[in-house]
Parts: sequence; structure tokens; C-alpha cells
Amino acid sequence: MKKTKNKEIKVIFALVSIIFIFFLIIPSVRLLIKSVWSDTGFTTAFYREVCGSRGFLKAVTNSLWVSCVSAAITTFIAFLMAYTIHYTNINKYLKKFIQVVAVLPMLLPTITYGFAIIYSFGKEGLLTRLCGRQLFSIYGFNGLTLGYVIYTLPISFMLIFNAMGYIDKKYMVVSRIMGDKPLATFRITVLRPLWGTLAASFIQAFFLSFTDFGIPAAVGGNYEVLASVLYNQMLGSVPNFNNGSVVAMIMLVPSIISIAILQYLERYNIRYNKISAIELPNSKGRDWFCGIISSALCLLVLSIFAVIFVVPFVNEWPYDLQFTWKNVQSVLQDTELSNVYVNSLMVAFLTAVFGTLVSYGSALVTARSQISKRMKKVIEQIALITNTIPGMVLGLAFLFSFTGTSLQNTFLILIICNVVHYFATPYLMMKESLAKMNASWETTAMLMGDSWLKTIIRVVTPNAVSTILGVFSYYFINAMVTISAVLFLAGARTMVITTKIKQLQYYNKYNEIFVMSLLLLLTNIVFKVALQWMAKRKEEKVHQESGELKHVDYAKAAKAASVRKTIGVVVSVICILCVAGFGMGGRNNDLVVIYSNADDEAITTIKETLDENGYQGKYILQSFGTSELGGKLMAEGNKIEADLITMSTFYIESAQEQNQMFTDLTFEHNTLSEFPSYCTPITAQEGAIILNTKVMESQNLPVPTSIKDLTDPIYKDMISVTDISSSSTGWLLIQALVAEYGEEEAQEILRQIYKNAGPHIEESGSGPLKKVRAGEVAIGFGLRHQAVADKEAGLPVDYVDPLEGNFSLTESIAVLNKDTKRQQIAMEMAECIIREGRKALQQYYPLAVYEGETSDPANESAYPKVFPEPLTVDLLKHHQELSEQCKDK
Repeated sequence: MKKTKNKEIKVIFALVSIIFIFFLIIPSVRLLIKSVWSDTGFTTAFYREVCGSRGFLKAVTNSLWVSCVSAAITTFIAFLMAYTIHYTNINKYLKKFIQVVAVLPMLLPTITYGFAIIYSFGKEGLLTRLCGRQLFSIYGFNGLTLGYVIYTLPISFMLIFNAMGYIDKKYMVVSRIMGDKPLATFRITVLRPLWGTLAASFIQAFFLSFTDFGIPAAVGGNYEVLASVLYNQMLGSVPNFNNGSVVAMIMLVPSIISIAILQYLERYNIRYNKISAIELPNSKGRDWFCGIISSALCLLVLSIFAVIFVVPFVNEWPYDLQFTWKNVQSVLQDTELSNVYVNSLMVAFLTAVFGTLVSYGSALVTARSQISKRMKKVIEQIALITNTIPGMVLGLAFLFSFTGTSLQNTFLILIICNVVHYFATPYLMMKESLAKMNASWETTAMLMGDSWLKTIIRVVTPNAVSTILGVFSYYFINAMVTISAVLFLAGARTMVITTKIKQLQYYNKYNEIFVMSLLLLLTNIVFKVALQWMAKRKEEKVHQESGELKHVDYAKAAKAASVRKTIGVVVSVICILCVAGFGMGGRNNDLVVIYSNADDEAITTIKETLDENGYQGKYILQSFGTSELGGKLMAEGNKIEADLITMSTFYIESAQEQNQMFTDLTFEHNTLSEFPSYCTPITAQEGAIILNTKVMESQNLPVPTSIKDLTDPIYKDMISVTDISSSSTGWLLIQALVAEYGEEEAQEILRQIYKNAGPHIEESGSGPLKKVRAGEVAIGFGLRHQAVADKEAGLPVDYVDPLEGNFSLTESIAVLNKDTKRQQIAMEMAECIIREGRKALQQYYPLAVYEGETSDPANESAYPKVFPEPLTVDLLKHHQELSEQCKDK
């Protein structure tokens, strides 16, 4: 029997190992190689460059400190909430309320957390308005800590709450009988069995905080963390995958320490022969203290997310607070929404199915088997590694490893990536649950004539049903709300709903972001309720109060097994249909795929132009941020899904130089300035100073007329600019300064501007406008046409054309060289957009770029200028270095 048992366990171990070898180890090795391999061979130059760069060590220490503090706070709060539910006599409905609120944040996309904090605690936030003043500065350490705690609370709570349910409470009675003091009883009977779980909670929360980028992007300010450095290297205005791989490898170093800690704490795991149900002693002081503190924490969490239920239902927060349904209606009427929503549901369901199987199998290997410790350590190390790799790094690793394979741009690669990315927490949940069960069950069942597999199915699995459902729910919900990894892997035919939210962020449509977040929240709530109902109606509750393996009613067990088999068959059929119908494709492969980083106005014009000229229904247009699309161009080359792209011209030139991926345009395009034969401009975007007129008036600030005016100390903490290292929008400001004042004086001016901006140096090109709109700052520097649109829409936004000049960047159109039928149609579409769409585009982007074009005087900027040198990637890198020297590190 032992031989059979070992054989079954080894098969499970082999299957799990194969999955992670191909979809974790190999992609990770590819990243490692990229960090030490150049065109000339092995090198440590990338490590020297990154570690010696300005501010890098400060970013590392910042990340370690804020992540440790956040993880400690999260673990304490999660423990307190779980203790309140398991060890107090407060009202059962209050217990349920605490349990629901503790996991609420995981039902929402993390991309909304930063926005929720700004719209709650910002200068014009909901809670700020209710309190009459801003309670604290939300940028930097404070905002990061608050965001990280909210973000990691559900994971920590689930781990501790689940493990606490397997503690035998009768030892509390034994401890009191033996005369132990209350604190000693608490330490021995509650804390002692949870040491391993508390450590796992801390490590989970630490790494989630350490590797998150979304929250620092929104409220990090000038408190730079390692995830921001990674983003700038991987997806900055000029991607550097080698340096980004170095940062990713450095972020793996703490995993070595965590593995050692968890292995040390493994000896503290306690197994109970049975789980006794006892009546908790009455203690009003305990109940009131835990109940009040836990309730207050729940109300704090709800208050932060309350803004999501308010902002979408007013005309324009915070300036026009009249109730409206228009924001909700506009989102629900989006014709693309139904497709991406169905895609998201399918990806989430299959992720949950396969993820639960992998997690359960892995936990059986480590917690319910006599397999060698060496094999168990393999699974443990896999779990720790998945904790340390940020989602966007894993996504890029997949991009490098599977580009050009049959997995590229499929639903299957999204599912696999989600299973690997979120493996650690479900595995730890299952392991803790299985480890707390009676270790002799398998032996007893073997003596009764059952095989190991039957024991797992009939005894262990029913006792782990609640945890299995928790794991299934965890995978489903995280797959619904994830953005970081799938952003690089989803194609135009396999888009999911969170990429739609990312697109809305790029367009500054924050009302729509909150509406979409509410849609996901509603979906996840409905799913959780339905899952609980199914568990109550379908699953046999066999977790006996004593926890002992008593007489097993095999007839009843067989009947329950029959029901489970039926459900399993149905689920399997659904999985097969999903994989067969969606996994390897998506929508019509004959459609031309268009990738674009263009703004909303340009996207709308492109669609209308193509539709009016006979191309309706013949294309799929997918929007990306400049960094995301740039990363795909550089990494995928001509293996990219797109047939036609519109993108920043210097990016197209750089991609062509590296990958030779575009074909020469076959139509005539007479541009005013010289362009390569493989691309032609579609728009030219200008920079300008943007004002919030209400904040300017309330703060009695003078209106600046030049960029140099922004150096005035009166604007301290009242201006926002874009970091050129993260977004090419920041280049417009530096072009103006260098052209007008020369590099030396431009550096002095820029240094003072950065000093005045303080925490408002943004990673995103739309960041300054976002803060101007929200009233967080009075002045920003961004894209002129966006400010014009806001002013025309009636927002308290105005703009100033700086005396240094309105410098511009062009975005061009290019056709991929794929030698397919779609290439010719893509070429025709490109010609159609240029010939038929330019007139409409000039209403938003007035600069003339073609011979014979004239600009509407009403839309023209006051001081249009062109930088005297060609805008190349090398020039951009030079200006990035200039910018870095001006920052106060």
C-alpha cells in the first residue's frame, strides 16, 4: 500500500513540477539570461549600471521599509479580525459583516485602489469634504502604506482565518485548568499554533506590497520604490529589458530569506487529532474591545471605497454633484464590453478550475504524504518564487518565452499565467488546512481496506471543502481583477475587462473606471454568493465536530461521490468547450488587427473614418498606453498580433531598427518634414501649461505665462509634471526648456520645478491632468488638446501656451510586414485614415503635418515650435539623463 501511495504522490508531484518548469522556471531563466547576456556575450555591466544608478539604493530601502511596515500592520489587522470571529461572542451578524468586509478589497481591481484613495483623502476627496479638511498627506509613505494594507488585507485574513478554524479550542480550557494566566493561555493556545501562518501572512503581504506598481503609480509621489524603477526600466519612455531583468532578479533576493524563515517555522506547525467545539467563556471586555476595533477597521475600509459608489453617479466630481445615470449608461452601451466581459468570465472560471487542482495537488504532496523532504522543498520554493515575481515581470517573461509559439495571444496563456501568478496563496491555504487535519486518517483508512486515493476523495477532500471553495473563489476573483500580467499577453481577440479599465485610465475617464469597477464588484459578489449557495446545496458537510475519523457511512459517501462525479463531468465538459471554442483563438482571424496608443479623440476619428469608407466590421482596434504598446513592439517584433499600428514615431523607428518589422507604405504621403518610408504621421501633439481655475482662485495664485514661471516658490506643492523616464509626454517640457535656455540653465530651471512639484512628479503622461482635474494641484504640464477638450466640456480647466513654445511629438501609422492577405487590406486602411481622416483629426490636433494642410486659427497654439535636432531615441535618452540629474535623490 505504501508503494502505491508513493506512486500516486509522485505522479502528482511530477505533473505539478512539469507545469512550473515550463511556465515558471524557463521564463524566469530567460529573464536571468537577459540580465547577464549582451550582444557580445556574458556581462555584469547591466548589474553595475542599475546598482550604480542615481537613487537605486534609496528605492530599495524605501521598498523594504514600507513593505515591512505594511505587512506588519496587515497581519495584525487580519489576526484581530479573524480572532474576533473565532474567539469572541459578539453578534453572529457582526461576525459575518467583518468577514465580508475583510475580503471586499480583493473583489475590486487593484488599479482602482490609488484612485479611490485620491478621491477619498485627496484635497477634494469625499472624506476630506465630510471632515472639512484633509486628514493627512496621501502621497508618499502614508498613501503607500494605506494602499498596501487595503490591498493585502484579504490575503492575510484568508490565511489566518482559515488556519484559526483548525485550532482545537479545548486546549484553552486545559490551559485555564492548569492555572495559566489569560495572556499565557492566549500565547500557548492561539499564537503558538499560528506562528507559521502568521509568518506566511507577513511574507505574502510583504511581497505583494514589494512588487506592486499600481498603488505607487497613483500615490507614491516622490517616495520612489523598486517596483517603480522596474516599471521605468521595462516600460518607461525607452524600454530597457536588460536593466529591467536586473531589477527583477534583485527583487527575487528577499525570497531566499523568506524560504529560510518558513522552513524554520515549519517545526512550529501543530496538528490536532480532533477539532473540539467548546462554548467560549463570557468576557464582555474582550468582546467589546475586539468588536469595536474590528468594526471601526471595517468602516474605514468601506469609507475608502464609498467614493466608487458616489463619483459615477454625479455629473462631474467634485464640481457638479447633480445625480446622473449617464456615466453608467455610457459604459453599459459600449459595444465591445459584452465580448471582453464574456472573455473575462471564461478566463476566470478556467483559471479557478485548473488553479484549484494544481494548488490542491501541491498541498497533498507537502502536507499529506511521506514523500522525501527534498521533493517537498521543491514545491515550497516554487510557491515562494511565485510570490516574488511581479505580475508585469511574469507577463514579460511569458512574452519573451512564448512569442511566436501557438500559445501567443490565446486564452490558454492567460489562464496559465494566472494559475502560476496566484499560486502561492491558494497553495498556502490548502497546505495549512491539510496540515491541521488528523495525520492518521490515511493510515486508519488503509487498515480499513481503502486505498490512499479513495481516502483522499472520501475523507480528506470533504473535510477540506470549505478551503477548496475558498481557493476556487480566490483564483476566480483574482483572474477577474488582474491587470499586471495579462496586459502583455492579451491580444485584440482575447481582451479581458481589466484591460478595458486600463484603457479608460489612459484616457482619464475616471467616472467610467469606477463604473467598470462596480461591474466587476457586482460580478464577484454574485459569484461568491452563488458559490456559497452551491456549497450549501450540493456539498455534503462532513467536517465532524470532533474531527475524528469515526465510522464512515460508505453508502452515503458513495452517493455524495456520485453527485461530485456528476458535477465534475459537467465542469469538465464546460472546460473542454471553453478551451475548444476560445482557447486557441478568439474572434474572426480574417479581421485586420489595429494596435494604437492614440488618445480617445483620435481613436474615435479613426473608427468613424474606417466605418464611413466601407471597412466597418473588417477590423479590431485595440488601444494601449504608449509604454505597454512599446514593450510589445520591442519584445514581439513582427510576431505581434497587429497588422496595423499607430504609435509615437520615435518608437516606430526604434522598433524597426531592432526588429525590421514594418513594410514600406505603398501610397503617396507628402509630409512637410521627412519621415521614413515605412511610416507617416497621423497626429502631432503639443504641450501646454494646464490650470485648475477654481484652485488657482482659492489659493490666490498668479497665472504663469512661461514654464520658467513655475520655479516660483509660491507654486510649492501646487504643480504636477510628468517624469520623462516614464512617459514621453515629459519630453515636451524638456524640449521647450533646452531649446530656449540651453542645457545648463534648463537644468537649473528643471531642478526647481521638480522641487516645487514634490510628490506630484507623475509616471503617466496623463497624470498631471488627472491631478489638475481632481483639484490635487493647481497647475500641470501635459497635452494641450486634452486641456482644450476639458475646457470645452465645462470643467474648471484652462490652459496657457508657454512663452518657451508649444513643442510637439508626432504619432505615425505603419503596416506590419507579414506577407498575409490582411497586409494589403491594412495598407488600404492606413491610406484611408490619412486621406479621409486627417481633416477631422485636425479639429483636435491642429498642427499641419502634410503639404496643403492649414490649421484652424481658433485651435492653433500661440507658439508652435519644433526642436532643432531630430527627435531620436538617443536624444530622448540624453534628455532623460539630464532630467535625472535634476531630481533630489
